Amino acid sequence: MYAYADLDKSQLQQEFARLTKEYDEIRSLNLSLDMTRGKPCVQQLDLAKEMLTILGTTDVRSKDGSDCRNYGVPFGIIEARELFAEILGTTAEHVIIGNNSSLNMMFDTLMRAVVFGEANSERPWSEIKNRKWLCPVPGYDRHFLVTEKLGFELISVPLLPTGPDMDVVERIVASDPDVKGIWCIPVYSNPDGYVFSEETCKRLASMKTAASDFRIFWDNAYVVHHLYNAEKSGVPDILSLCEVSGNPDRVYEFASTSKVTYAGAGISCMAANATNLSHAKKILSVQSIGPDKVNELRHARYLPDMDAVDRVMRAQADVIRPKFEKTLAILDEELSFSGVAQWNKPTGGYFVSLYVMPGTATEVVSLSKAAGVALTPAGATYPYGKDPTDSNIRIAPTFPSMDDVDKAIRVLCTCVRLSAVKKLLEEESL
Repeated sequence: MYAYADLDKSQLQQEFARLTKEYDEIRSLNLSLDMTRGKPCVQQLDLAKEMLTILGTTDVRSKDGSDCRNYGVPFGIIEARELFAEILGTTAEHVIIGNNSSLNMMFDTLMRAVVFGEANSERPWSEIKNRKWLCPVPGYDRHFLVTEKLGFELISVPLLPTGPDMDVVERIVASDPDVKGIWCIPVYSNPDGYVFSEETCKRLASMKTAASDFRIFWDNAYVVHHLYNAEKSGVPDILSLCEVSGNPDRVYEFASTSKVTYAGAGISCMAANATNLSHAKKILSVQSIGPDKVNELRHARYLPDMDAVDRVMRAQADVIRPKFEKTLAILDEELSFSGVAQWNKPTGGYFVSLYVMPGTATEVVSLSKAAGVALTPAGATYPYGKDPTDSNIRIAPTFPSMDDVDKAIRVLCTCVRLSAVKKLLEEESL
């Protein structure tokens, strides 16, 4: 096998004919495989079946005596706040609890800033006509959609293996007061699986910003999602870093149990300092009487401490780790020789980030779909859905069965090679 760049035109034509035949044979199989999103599979959801009966029929009081079936305790029962505090490395007084979606909490937090401003804002952000937000790329499409929908101009900054390119970030935020914040997934970033370095975290906490009300949205979605227990990755407590750096109001941190227990019936949290929480609570107390405290209690009983969290997450990893290893093994087998693709080998999180020949990702996704394999749209990992190099594809291997992962990744690899050879032949003709 030879790297495609070393083949002459005749050899490329032969390879194109071979791959076209292989692709046509795949299409004849009438596959229907879904790898579009990072959803837990049924086996993962079944791990938490104990939660369905854990409360019995009468034991529905929080340890402070609150009846979780009734109104009250609008910001979360103490057990749930203590649970997330331990997960995030902070304290319970910094945490408030929401329902199953941390994305919902992020949207609401940003919406509050747009409508009312932050605690230290001179005016609501809606009055800032050229408001902007930093988006490390590749990144999470739903983050980008939130800020786009709320009227921010999205500014891409490179995401390095150590986190956002801080030279770029620091230069932008120091000079432009209309830049109001940055998205961050500090542990096992989506889709690359990077973990922010301690230096990056410190620079984010201490950097000079032209906007006095600049905010970091710290989405710690995968903080306990380790594929290999021996390689646990963590980052410093960002709230403490901002405090000691003299910027205590700078950060909101978010997390959830969506991929720990039930994706559609978990609990979420927001962590912040006293000033930001006080500001948020004034508005939240008008918005809602409170989240689902019965569900909070279920989670607190199922996950009473970090030993329980670790036990559950080891079981989760045992289910999905073979799917990641299968994905990486097939990519290596099918693509490593060709020289037309590269990929990360994450040790946690939910995705594998594949980089194909520039200018071909859109066609790869289209060919895969026509062959019965649905992938996240090309470009989704960039603001406005536009990957400037048209090269990144996010692979989500958790939901399909092992057999379907095998089939889907092999189809994807055929489409990657076919698109690459086609592009090389087009370049030969120029």
